[in-house]
Amino acid sequence: MRHHLKHYIRRHEPQGEFHHHLKSGIGAVTAMIAVGLLAVYTGLPLLIAPFGASAVLLFGQPKSPLSQPANVVGGCLLAALLGSIAAHFFPGLWLAGAVGVGLSIGLMLFLRITHPPAGAVPIVAVASHFDAPVLFEVAVLGSVLLVAIAVLHHLIPPRQQYPLRID
Repeated sequence: MRHHLKHYIRRHEPQGEFHHHLKSGIGAVTAMIAVGLLAVYTGLPLLIAPFGASAVLLFGQPKSPLSQPANVVGGCLLAALLGSIAAHFFPGLWLAGAVGVGLSIGLMLFLRITHPPAGAVPIVAVASHFDAPVLFEVAVLGSVLLVAIAVLHHLIPPRQQYPLRID
């Protein structure tokens, strides 16, 4: 039993250095403050949970394929579209949310723009009762702002290449 348990509790992430972790946390705080200020300025409900999860990837795992700009923005936009469609065609929050999440995952994988936090956007679509235009504005403004801050953030020493470049 103990032999099998170790597979579940083993940490696979490299340990890293404290100053890198501190910088990641500061970047996430900065990004969330910017999103919050934009929410206040525009009146849009931009502080949605998926953006907090996106910040984990953008500032903590910037080399992950799931953190790249096309994935963040494309995944959020696709999930907003599919969440809105599911909310329109399927009765009940639970069914619309389930269909929206499933379709989003399938199409993100097919289009190679997988961004796991975007999987929660259809749930935001059905649970918040945002109309489609507001949801798209939230998805576009929030995801683009997060990516822009991540690009600037990773230029600060210790630098990390973001977005990844294909040579």
